[in-house]
Amino acid sequence: MKYILAIDQGTTSTRAVLFDADMQAVGTAQQEFPQYFPKAGWVEHDLEEVWDSVVATCRQVLAEQGIEAADLAGIGITNQRETTAVWEKAGGKPIHRAIVWQDRRTVEICEGLRAAGHEEMIRHKTGLLLDPYFSGTKVRWILDQEAGSRSRAEAGELLFGTIDSFLIWRLTGGASHVTDATNASRTMLYDIRAGTWSAEICQALDVPMQMLPEVKDCAAEFGMTLPEILGVPVPILGVAGDQQAATIGQACFEPGMMKSTYGTGCFALLNTGETPVTSNNRLLTTVAYQLEGKPVYALEGSIFIAGAAVQWLRDGLGVIEAASQSGALARQADPEQDVLLVPAFTGLGAPYWQPDCRGAVFGLTRGSGPAEMARAALQSVAYQTRDLWEAMRADWPAKTHVTLRVDGGMSASDWTMQSLSDLLGAAVDRPKMQETTALGAGWLAGMQAGLYPDQAGFAATWALDHQFTPQLEPERREAAYARWQRAVQAVIGV
Repeated sequence: MKYILAIDQGTTSTRAVLFDADMQAVGTAQQEFPQYFPKAGWVEHDLEEVWDSVVATCRQVLAEQGIEAADLAGIGITNQRETTAVWEKAGGKPIHRAIVWQDRRTVEICEGLRAAGHEEMIRHKTGLLLDPYFSGTKVRWILDQEAGSRSRAEAGELLFGTIDSFLIWRLTGGASHVTDATNASRTMLYDIRAGTWSAEICQALDVPMQMLPEVKDCAAEFGMTLPEILGVPVPILGVAGDQQAATIGQACFEPGMMKSTYGTGCFALLNTGETPVTSNNRLLTTVAYQLEGKPVYALEGSIFIAGAAVQWLRDGLGVIEAASQSGALARQADPEQDVLLVPAFTGLGAPYWQPDCRGAVFGLTRGSGPAEMARAALQSVAYQTRDLWEAMRADWPAKTHVTLRVDGGMSASDWTMQSLSDLLGAAVDRPKMQETTALGAGWLAGMQAGLYPDQAGFAATWALDHQFTPQLEPERREAAYARWQRAVQAVIGV
């Protein structure tokens, strides 16, 4: 048994990645599935379509590589976080489509909790802001909408879970109703300090605790797959939410290590060690990972628009034909111009949390053109990361040097990563292994199986592709960032 199968179940597609005994990705299969938008601000997934995509990609990657399921030492799962599923214990039929993390339908429930005085209690116990982003209010909404569902849940007939829980339940034929500490910490129902589901929050939300999964370490025995799915039973041995899996895949195991993933948006996590740090700058406190019963915590900040700004250049403005052209175009920008884009296309994320403001471009001249817009779009990602960087350093003023490791599609752009280093005034490390999210889940499973090394051994395998160091003078850096801050305030004030 020399292989690990990592299931990376994302928001728009599912990927199955096969890793060999040396933790090298040797095969990948991917399948997209539909998104459903029944109303403005509502986003849903059909859980049967998600399930079908998981089974199909797992079978495909094994078949394409000529690997038998008997050659697998284990399965690791990483998943879109906060997306909420409720299904029948008898048979596993979902009672409603999954409500996706992006969904905003529970704003009124959040306002009700705030009016009832629960906000500070929830923030202290969970480390999260009172926001529709998280799973707890989504469960409440489903139970409110589906007739008789709350009494069925109280009777133990209905189960709740994030996507990892639903997949494990299906993979094991209903034998395992479990999750891991990272996914539990994103539900807004889990006390991250006590390491248990919070009865007080469940009561405030009217969510029966009978429907909650058992919480395990990220590396643990989650159950055995049914033999008919892959051919033989395979143990599920590792689970982590996608951003935590990327943190693990980047080997950010020491306090002060930070990873930033650049996809459509950007998610940055800073390892703060064994003590949860309460944010005074509207960041989230979350579980980075949990091994051997010991949680390690992180501060997290999210940016709504990162790679989406490049997509806007391509699809909205038509100034590039492919995202890979953005860096080359930005290099052609007139250095005498200072065009600035605040990409608040869907509002601003951390640390502002201003969902209703909209984007703007500043500093346009008659000579401004595609090159200047490309540079402004790419630099906006660096500026927004600087916002998170400053908030994290203010919340966690430890003397430990902060190491930033980057991954995701935009990290392949040398120009963008150099701009990031320049505006942070810090080194930015890009790894050779770009499959960090799947690798994180794969390493958890492989370590639990005894195939892969422990934390120290895994960290030693992390390999640098390129380190970007600041080339911009400190005075220019700070002047540029001050201008960005003024632009953001102008957008918020509109």
